[in-house]
Amino acid sequence: MNNPLIGLFNTPYQSFPFDKIIPGHIQPAFEQEFVSARSAIESIVANPEEPGFYNTIAALERAGYRLGRLSALLFNLNVAETNPEIQAAAREISPLLSDFHNDIVLNKDLFARIKKVYGTADKNMLSVEEKRLLEKTYTDFVRNGANLSDTDKAIYREVTKELATLSVDFDENVLAETNNYLLHITNKNDLEGLPDDMRTAAEDEAKSRGLEGWAFTLQFPSFGPFMKYADNRALRKEIYFAYNTRCLKNKNSNIEIIKRIASLRSKKASILGYKTYADFVLGNRMAESVENVGTFLNGLLNAAMPFAKKEYEELLEFANKNGLQGTLETWDWAYYSEKLRKEKFDIDDEMTRPYFQLEKVEEGVFQLAGTLFELSFKESKNIPVYHSDVKVFEVFDNDNTFLSLLYMDYFPRKGKKGGAWMTEYQQQHKTAAGENIRPHVSLVFNFSKPVGKKPSLLTFTEVTTMLHEFGHALHGMLSNCTFEELAGTNVYRDFVELPSQLLENWAEQKDWLDKVALHYKSGEKIPENLVNKIIESRNFNSGYFFVRQLAFGILDMKWHTLNENAPVDIFDFETKATAPAQVLPRVTNTALSPSFSHIFSGGYAAGYYSYKWAEVLDADAFAFFKEKGIFNKEAASKFRDCILSKGGTEHPMELYVRFRGQKPSHEHLLKRSGLK
Repeated sequence: MNNPLIGLFNTPYQSFPFDKIIPGHIQPAFEQEFVSARSAIESIVANPEEPGFYNTIAALERAGYRLGRLSALLFNLNVAETNPEIQAAAREISPLLSDFHNDIVLNKDLFARIKKVYGTADKNMLSVEEKRLLEKTYTDFVRNGANLSDTDKAIYREVTKELATLSVDFDENVLAETNNYLLHITNKNDLEGLPDDMRTAAEDEAKSRGLEGWAFTLQFPSFGPFMKYADNRALRKEIYFAYNTRCLKNKNSNIEIIKRIASLRSKKASILGYKTYADFVLGNRMAESVENVGTFLNGLLNAAMPFAKKEYEELLEFANKNGLQGTLETWDWAYYSEKLRKEKFDIDDEMTRPYFQLEKVEEGVFQLAGTLFELSFKESKNIPVYHSDVKVFEVFDNDNTFLSLLYMDYFPRKGKKGGAWMTEYQQQHKTAAGENIRPHVSLVFNFSKPVGKKPSLLTFTEVTTMLHEFGHALHGMLSNCTFEELAGTNVYRDFVELPSQLLENWAEQKDWLDKVALHYKSGEKIPENLVNKIIESRNFNSGYFFVRQLAFGILDMKWHTLNENAPVDIFDFETKATAPAQVLPRVTNTALSPSFSHIFSGGYAAGYYSYKWAEVLDADAFAFFKEKGIFNKEAASKFRDCILSKGGTEHPMELYVRFRGQKPSHEHLLKRSGLK
């Protein structure tokens, strides 16, 4: 069988030939790349020359390049356009990749070479990036078991191998539970309160399933607006429970999986000499320690909780005046919040949605990148894509130098998990010969689909989401590093959200909205009074949402400070863990953890706090832009040169201070959020 994944690709920029790939190609390609990568490692170990930076550290960093690209293909497809064959391949390959990684970091002879370079290299002869890679390589080997005894190495292998499999199982269950639920409505009266576009979309969904009436799913463009607009409280409660009991029961339950993940992570940390898994993770983060994260989260919680409680009391009073009898429950929050926001600010999503046509927002985001960083974007029809919904752009610098490919994948489907994220099919790096290999970046969303003849019209939240993910994309596209392991978004997890959250700030700037918010029919720009309402209402219920985000971070830390054998009752555990951040009444028999992909399969274990950590950075950074002017090229150039192009080549605080001239202050975040 001719396998398009083996060898060079006959495609522009060596992009993946998605139009020729079938799931059956994946396993044979991995088999070949495993052999090739192992051979490269063996050559490094057998090299008779004295161990040095280039023949050991740099050679090791480049040894698994093609295997890394192939892994990116498999696991990106497994969350963006999966099917049973791809899921099977992911289950098969995950433990093999774990074995391969362990074979490297637990190789005594290889570590001996690294250790010798680390101890004897003349660091004054190395560049800043080379010194950083040397330090990181040595530290990563130690943190991944290189100094363990043979007995502990065997245990470590089994632990990491099982964790790799459990992560895939977790994601499969969440996707299955999300896809398996359907709220099928046949009584038109049950649609009261829902906007016309949402009714039409639900009717189309029902027809696509061969049903009469209207169908609502747990995909967020369906679930979110239903919770916000549906007058039928019983149905809001039903779909709320469906969403918040995912993976709690039946064959797709993740309860035992997350207990096992937490236990194995604790065991891994213990073997490596750490008190908890969080201690292990934070040894390689800006926050540095569990105590620092606790102080950070609790400090923000103490500042925000009085505002959140006040917002709850205000909304409860409003709801009671508008027909709610008794307690304001979680499935009431979005519904009455939207009504109160409309009353206080005369604004809601349906008033702004006609001005946020997807194509115009996309154009506006690209123009923003052009204004700030002098980038240009050209859509290509010649580059293969993995689904017909996907668009791909060539990105060029101001001198017309090619910078990156950018894949844009906007709409929900059965083979795609929920949420939005940035990833890469190829990361920026330079070859040993000095060729600058440019990245292939992908942005994946779950936005509202076009309805009938109407184009896709976004909520203001979806506009902000696009800016957020595009900030990550800039971090990848503008990378200019030598080594892939330090390039782009390969930075500390509590630093990676800075570019994404910084870019969100432009969503509330009049000068940008005037350019992007154009009525999809008339082409008229958004009225100034509507822009003012967006800005005036930006901190509506900010205390509640601030505390809600902190609750996620607290729950994450509780999971990852457990000891290996800690007994866990999932409901009791979550209740106690999040009690300090509880604003609404606790809903029994629901749980977040079994579908909390960020921390159980998404790389944010003991790191969810980083969203708030990075908000401190982004609020402080945007204060600098406001001082200079939000479209100021000098400020943007400084951010590009000091942050976006540098990846993880230096400690993030050093990079930030070089950009800002000082360390960040949390005062800007509290002020922006209306909490000070």
